Amino acid sequence: MMSQSPLTRPEIAAGTLIDNRYIIQKLLGQGGLGRTYLAYDTRRFNEACVLKEFAPIGTGESGLEQYRNLFKREAKILHQLQHSQIPKFLACFEGDGRLFLVQEYVDGKTYSRLLGELQRQGRNFTEEEVIQWLKNLLPVLEYVHQHNIIHRDISPDNIMLPEGKNLPVLIDFGVGKQIADINEIRTSNQVTFVGKMSLVGKVGYAPREQISLGLCSPSSDLYALGVTAIVLLTGRDPSLLMDQYSLEWNWRYYAYVTDGLAQILDCMLADRPNKRYQVAREVIVDLERLEQPKIVTSPAIMIDLPDTVFNPKYQAISAISESYNQAEETIFSSLALSVNSQTERIEQPSLNPAFIKHCQQQLAYYIGPMANFVIEEILAQNPYTSPDQFVELIATEIPDSKAAFEFKKSLFL
Repeated sequence: MMSQSPLTRPEIAAGTLIDNRYIIQKLLGQGGLGRTYLAYDTRRFNEACVLKEFAPIGTGESGLEQYRNLFKREAKILHQLQHSQIPKFLACFEGDGRLFLVQEYVDGKTYSRLLGELQRQGRNFTEEEVIQWLKNLLPVLEYVHQHNIIHRDISPDNIMLPEGKNLPVLIDFGVGKQIADINEIRTSNQVTFVGKMSLVGKVGYAPREQISLGLCSPSSDLYALGVTAIVLLTGRDPSLLMDQYSLEWNWRYYAYVTDGLAQILDCMLADRPNKRYQVAREVIVDLERLEQPKIVTSPAIMIDLPDTVFNPKYQAISAISESYNQAEETIFSSLALSVNSQTERIEQPSLNPAFIKHCQQQLAYYIGPMANFVIEEILAQNPYTSPDQFVELIATEIPDSKAAFEFKKSLFL
């Protein structure tokens, strides 16, 4: 009698003892490549571990042997990964016609869950947090790619923060996502891409070449990491951050970050693979180059502004550094105002256009398309208002007091 294919086998029930060692606790997830279980290892004092059943969709008896060989080769590759921010590969075995991987269990929260918790507090991840998060994860990708492995499924659900620790962990290096032998598929005309496999990856996070052609490279993972970064910054699903007609990213509308970080993220998110960063090290170098800007008042003099000016919460003010003329006008106008305030009225400089645009974008989140009209009306009635007063006036247009407070908090107040 022909044995069942892995696809038709039922889910393993809780309490089942596998390989006379692992006790199944519960199903953690399942997809086209198989199922994932939380289990206890009875030979390691019931230590928690992740048991992954490899059962590709459409696998019959005729193709099982081919997948068995692939499984063993890829398990060997996973065994080579020894990194503190990657779950340890513990074992692989075959039992009852099923193929299994055993990996370290990470006790913590996914970044999808962490983002949800922040949003309930009225905020998303800040620019500083995302920059540090990228700096913590890029060396992990660099390490993985050096082993000729492409993760293929980076998203907030597959990055975790372990309980009591500060460094994120990249999870779900499941069988079927790795490259068995890079030399088998590399040709003189195909150097950028390092594999062609069946579709793996989440729509919205995976780049077009991966979704459409199954082609992957280190730049594919960098793209997915970039998408994850803008999701953390904006708190929005990727489908809401891309124009449905042009298929261009418009994430900047929902997050106010410095141009330096924005340019790095846009390069990670480039649609064409050859326009993206090719390796993680390139992104790391550019992130390290991000420095606090300075206002040049003359070829020989540099004025350092306070650190708070360059904090994202104060970006509306820091927009004055866009040009020498704007900075000089603001500084000298402020000095003149303080000296002559008792003798004559001096007009304050008008609000910076970048600041006004940012306020409009933030207000639109709370009151919708009317934001543009409201901003214009307030400016017309208060042409020489200060940034502080301007924000207060805008906040009064938000009916909900809590939302109004969060609006002001989202700016530089």
